[in-house]
Amino acid sequence: MSAAKEILERLAGDSLPDWHLVESALRRKTLASGECLFLVGVAHPVVYFVKSGVIKMVYETYDGDAWVKAFAAEGRFFASIAGLSPGGVTSFSAVAACSASVESLPYHLLDQLGDKHPQWQRALRKGFELYGFRKEARERDLLTLSAEERYQRFIEEYPHIAERVTDRDIAGYVRVTPVALSRIKARIKLRQMEDRLDI
Repeated sequence: MSAAKEILERLAGDSLPDWHLVESALRRKTLASGECLFLVGVAHPVVYFVKSGVIKMVYETYDGDAWVKAFAAEGRFFASIAGLSPGGVTSFSAVAACSASVESLPYHLLDQLGDKHPQWQRALRKGFELYGFRKEARERDLLTLSAEERYQRFIEEYPHIAERVTDRDIAGYVRVTPVALSRIKARIKLRQMEDRLDI
């Protein structure tokens, strides 16, 4: 089964009608680590489904810094919401954080199927809800947790991603420099050693 079908049917909680229309529009792409999937500021009304690997979504600042908005690994979907609306353009770039394989579908097709079938409508609604929940949780972490707490939460919640991406990418996600991340990791390691000695 394709990654797109598995993810969309999970969101719908049911099989999806007119899948043959989707199958003919489905595109598959394999990316090497560091390869760009799409750039910021382009018309790209496309939804992606990750079959394997990890994709990082990156915001770039005017002074050349790159901050990781989010990661998407197997079983996840993503899109630039700003790029889905008519005339819209992407608000971030998407890059393979390690070797990856993705499937893509044009959003207008999903939207048309949502207008036609309740199962598709439910899948789209659930998808946007999940996006909203993830975005809210990410904003909360950035605004309320220290950098060390953000790092520890990332390691605890996404060990399957942390082990496959670089420390630079993790630093970009936690919103610290690579040097600051190295210091955070050293502090955590020192505390763990002290805790073991106290036992």
